[in-house]
Parts: sequence; C-alpha cells; structure tokens
Amino acid sequence: MNIIPLPAFRDNYIWLIHDGRHAVAVDPGDAAPVEDFLAGHDLTLAAVLVTHHHPDHVGGLPSLLARHAVPVYGPARESITGVNHPVREGDTVCIDALGLTLDVMDVPGHTAGHVAYHSAAPAPGSLFCGDTLFSAGCGRLFEGTPAQLAASLAKFAALHEDTKVYCTHEYTLSNLAFARVAEPDNAQRDAYAWRCEALRAAGEPTIPSSIGIEKAVNPFLRCGERSVVDAVTAHSGSRPTDAIACLAALRAWKDVF
Repeated sequence: MNIIPLPAFRDNYIWLIHDGRHAVAVDPGDAAPVEDFLAGHDLTLAAVLVTHHHPDHVGGLPSLLARHAVPVYGPARESITGVNHPVREGDTVCIDALGLTLDVMDVPGHTAGHVAYHSAAPAPGSLFCGDTLFSAGCGRLFEGTPAQLAASLAKFAALHEDTKVYCTHEYTLSNLAFARVAEPDNAQRDAYAWRCEALRAAGEPTIPSSIGIEKAVNPFLRCGERSVVDAVTAHSGSRPTDAIACLAALRAWKDVF
C-alpha cells in the first residue's frame, strides 16, 4: 500500500492511498492534483474520505464526482455536499478494491463533527486525522470546546506509538517554533526539529509523523507535563487547574503566537 502526499494550495496535503491499481483520496480540497496523479499512474479512484467540512478539504468533491461515481465517506454530524456515506464513531469503512479497512473516530474540536480514520493494518497502522492533530501542534478551536479537543487528542494518544500520522497541513516548522517556547527544555523535540528543518530544506514533507513522536514533542499532547504547565503559567500569569485548562490556555497562546 502506498500513501502519497499531493500538495495543494499553499500548505495542504491531499493524501492518496493506492495499491498500483486503485486509489482512495483523503480530503480532496482541489480535484486537479488528484486527477493528475490518477492519470499519470493509471489508477482508478475507488473512494473518497473526508474528515470535515472546510473548503480546503472538500472543494474538489464536485469535480471528482462529476467524473468518478464513487462512495464518499464523511462526518455524519456535518452537512457536506457529495458525502453519500455519512460515518460516525464506531463505524468501519471497507474499501474492498484495496483490501483497506478503517475505523472511524469522532474527534470534535476543530469543527463540531470532525472525524478521523484509523487503520491498524498494514502495520504499523495509519491515522488520517485531518486538522485535529498536526505534527507538533493541533487545529484551532473553530467550533468545539477545549474539553472536546482534549478528549479527541486523548483518543489519538491511546493508539500504538508506531502509528503513522497523516495530517493535512505542512505546519510542522511553525508549530515547532511555538513548541520551543511552550516547553523550552525538550531534547527530543529539538532533535525532531533538526530533522524536519533538513527535510524542508530538501523540499521534502515532514509528514507523516507518528503517535510516539507526537507524544514526545507536541505540547498539546503534553498538557499534563510540569514543564508545559510552567510555561503556560509564566505566559498567562495564572496556573491552569487541570490538563484541559492547560490545553485551552496553550491553544489561546498559539492563536496569537
């Protein structure tokens, strides 16, 4: 199974999963990169996965569906034109053409109905998390609450540490710049930053990350760590009462960073 990042807009990734014959597009905000890759590699589109309703994730659906009569899986709690298979927590998506099975997770926070797709096979497993989790960061709280986002991130943190994280924006370096002030002393984060800087300098994506990496370097997954709490306290002048309050303060800080 191949998982290919298709750059779109300024910093989006549309993920294309394929086996050399059939393909699945994840969050196609623009149809053109998908169509170009399909044509260039003689692939047949088998399905589309959507994580949430924002235009940079669904804008390509009308064009794709005009040429490909395929199932489109998307969040049941959001109204998205073109989604013909609404899904929610506990559902399983089976793409028979690729032998691919994905479990659906409800992960509100960035949007109210955001979902993610997790496949444990082939090992080490894959997580298509949309804009809920980024490498070294997380999505803005446009529609959800800090408690919802904390619960969503906890679901991701509970996955196997080798699970590959396929988020949908190349925000890693800017997130790492914030992570340096949100947790000044983190040697693993610094080593990861050096690797990511080298990748970007070579024109390569920093994604996928992994759950293990994110638990080690991402301050939004480390809101119970004293080092993060201390930094938030120093910035805001008030010590968070719990991990959710820390996450809320951290997200508000990042919003204006």
